[in-house]
Amino acid sequence: MYRFLFLFLGGLFGFLLSRAGATTYDFYAKLFLFQHFQLLWVIMTAVVVGIAGVLLLKKLQPHSVLGRQPLSLQGKPYTKTLLPGSLIFGMGWGLAGACPGTVLAMLGEGKLGALFTVLGILGGVYLHGVQMSRRRTTLSLPVNAIPRGVQKQEC
Repeated sequence: MYRFLFLFLGGLFGFLLSRAGATTYDFYAKLFLFQHFQLLWVIMTAVVVGIAGVLLLKKLQPHSVLGRQPLSLQGKPYTKTLLPGSLIFGMGWGLAGACPGTVLAMLGEGKLGALFTVLGILGGVYLHGVQMSRRRTTLSLPVNAIPRGVQKQEC
């Protein structure tokens, strides 16, 4: 039942992204060249809706749809890799002319150039995972350094 609901909502979201122009390469180029600001309004609307949604969820103390488990909405701490990662993300977005959030809708429209963006996303996620696993192994604690009551998690 939920699968069909989520499939419908995903299709509706992709349709709305397409209608707003968020799947059009030229709109991204014109946005980054400061010639046309339609996508800026789409992004700003998404930010406002997202902020309102998160504030509402925090107030309502949400539970997961499927497991009815309480959800925790906490921000992530700042790390020194955030700024260079953001710059690489922005450069990739500008060079590809495709937002990573809309790339699946682009593929749904038959824009095969979006496959390069998908490959870039997968490559970036893979490299991040490799970097984090290396960091985790160099920072791993000896078994006797784990506080009592805390279970060691195997990856």
